[in-house]
Amino acid sequence: MSGLFDSSDFLVRARAHLKRGWPDDAFDPRARPHNGDHRLNEPLPGEAALLPAPARPAAVLAAIVLRDDDAVLLLTQRAGSLRDHSGQVAFPGGKIEPGESPLDAALREAEEEIGLTRDKIEILGCLDPYQTSTGFRVFPLVGLARPPLGLAVNRQEVDDVFETPLSFLMNAANHQRHFREWQGKRRQFYAMPYENRYIWGATAGMIRNLYERLYL
Repeated sequence: MSGLFDSSDFLVRARAHLKRGWPDDAFDPRARPHNGDHRLNEPLPGEAALLPAPARPAAVLAAIVLRDDDAVLLLTQRAGSLRDHSGQVAFPGGKIEPGESPLDAALREAEEEIGLTRDKIEILGCLDPYQTSTGFRVFPLVGLARPPLGLAVNRQEVDDVFETPLSFLMNAANHQRHFREWQGKRRQFYAMPYENRYIWGATAGMIRNLYERLYL
């Protein structure tokens, strides 16, 4: 993307280019999705692949809020007491329960975690499924959240909810590649540090997918 970020242009692009659903094979736990932690970590000859199987389905909501001339993305800081990914920056979301669609799960989790009710959300579309190295296949939905939001944070799951400008997140210059040792191997991932927040891993990977979908 070149030039200044334009929130109206972003919404036009989102409505035009985001997917309206996923193909049936996206839900096959044996299938290898295009997007995920493995994307930046293709195995060397003789090295085991990073992608685990079978995958456990989850869904998240990437909620966009219009603020004056900019737009922001709602993100959470997961509670430090949680067993999985404690303290990390994430989208509202979680496991897809039996009988739920990804949309049902994403909206339910957003309401349970931060009090964002489904009547406030206009779904714009969805991104590619994202496979995590911990075994989850995440189905991301992008929605427009209309103020006033009336948020109520569930402290058992979330320490904080905060806004990050899309003018920052949709600028490829801010999409850094970082490295970390994991299971004895050097793994690469996207990171988008903003002020005192460290946005990285699967969350940053899905934001990168949003950028690629709309601006490349």
